[in-house]
Parts: sequence; C-alpha cells; structure tokens
Amino acid sequence: MLTIDEARSEVRIGRADGAEDVFALDTAEAFAAVSAAWLRCGWDAKYVYGFTWLGRPVIQLPEDLLRMQELLWRVRPDVLVETGVAHGGSLVFYASLFAAIGQGRVVGVDLTLRAENRAAIEGHLLAPRIALIEGDSAAPATLAAVRARIAPGEQVMVVLDSNHARAHVRAELDAYAPLVSPGGYIVVCDGIMADLAGAPRSAPDWDWNNPLAAVESFLAANREFVAEEPAFPFNEGAVTSRVTYWPRCFLRRRPA
Repeated sequence: MLTIDEARSEVRIGRADGAEDVFALDTAEAFAAVSAAWLRCGWDAKYVYGFTWLGRPVIQLPEDLLRMQELLWRVRPDVLVETGVAHGGSLVFYASLFAAIGQGRVVGVDLTLRAENRAAIEGHLLAPRIALIEGDSAAPATLAAVRARIAPGEQVMVVLDSNHARAHVRAELDAYAPLVSPGGYIVVCDGIMADLAGAPRSAPDWDWNNPLAAVESFLAANREFVAEEPAFPFNEGAVTSRVTYWPRCFLRRRPA
C-alpha cells in the first residue's frame, strides 16, 4: 500500500510483513514509488491516448519521447526503422527531429495501414522524410523491403512497437538486429506489460508473454548486443531513472 502524506512531506510504502518504509517526499525513492503508482493509474485511465505531435495522434508516454529525442540527438542515425505505425504520430515525431537536425529519415512498418492513416501520413508536411511499408514486420519479404530503403554505409536505428507478444518481438529482434549499426540501438517498447498482468486492458499471460521476456531471450543468445541505459545528458536533480513504459528497452550493438 502506498500513502502520500503531503502534510508530513513523506511517502509511506507498506511491506508484506506489515511494516512500512518511509521516505521524504523530496527523495528519489519517494519519487520512484509515486511514479510506479502513476504509471499504473495512467495505464488504467489510457493517459497516453490524449496526445498529438504536429497533428497526428502519438500514443506514447511523453517522457519516453523526450528520452528518444536525447538519444537521436546523440546518435544521429541516417535511418530509423519503426515497426508499428498506428496513427503515425511517432513517425512524424522522429521525422520532425530529423528535420531539425538536418539529416535522417524514418521507415514505418505495419501489418495493416488504415487508409485514413496512410493518407494523413503521406499528406503530412514531413512526408518526404517518411516511407511506409505494409506487411508482417518479421516476414522475409517485409524485411527485404526495409533493406531496400537503406543505402550501404548508412547508420541505422530500430524501434520495435508492433505486436508485443514475446514470440513476435523475439522474431523482430532476430530479423532487425543485423541492420543496426555498431554502436547503434534497438529500442523495444512497452516492456511495462510484464508488470500489468491482471490490469484493465491486459491479458493473464502478460507476466511471461511480453517484450521484456523477448529481450532477455535475445540477449542470452546474442553477445553482440547489451542492454545499456543511456545516461541523462543533463541532470541537476535527485532522480536518475526514467519514468517509462519501456523498461530495459535500450539494446546497444557493441562497437566494431
């Protein structure tokens, strides 16, 4: 049980033995406990379904987008491949960052692109920086179409945000890992599913059938990649961990 006592400026966290851990409200421990409860509440209330980016719905936690901006600014890939398009908001988000940086483009892959979403993305002012591919993201034909969009020597980053089932994410990891440049990243979205089995809009098997399980399986079999949390490029506060739907999401390919 979590209790926020603003009068005493403290957070109390009940333990299984009946005792409580007490943290001052201005500590990283208190912030982490409150954030965990906020993430669960936000999931239940569909908090992330209320944002747009340059006119397109973007179904992502705002902090996750800001942390991706920090990573893209540092890595500056030539191509970002994202599986899972939905309304196209994250494609537009990444394309806008590339436009600001002055280099880079996005390849979006989805099993089924709704006609209205395709039309909106292809008609967007950032469309010149976006390519769309329709098909199963892990299928050989789809992967070949992605490869055809990447020129020799280009720096590539991958974001996996389509079907979040363990087997599918593992198949995507195996398929797209060879595309990632040394020192670059695969970013695996929505590992929070591992903590949400039994929550509204969840399934009972999410405790094992989730992206994090795929990540662990992939890393055990692929020594070329390591889970590596990018350091905050700026931090004058007490908080040193992300508030995220994407825990343990940054998989870095070891430099050559």
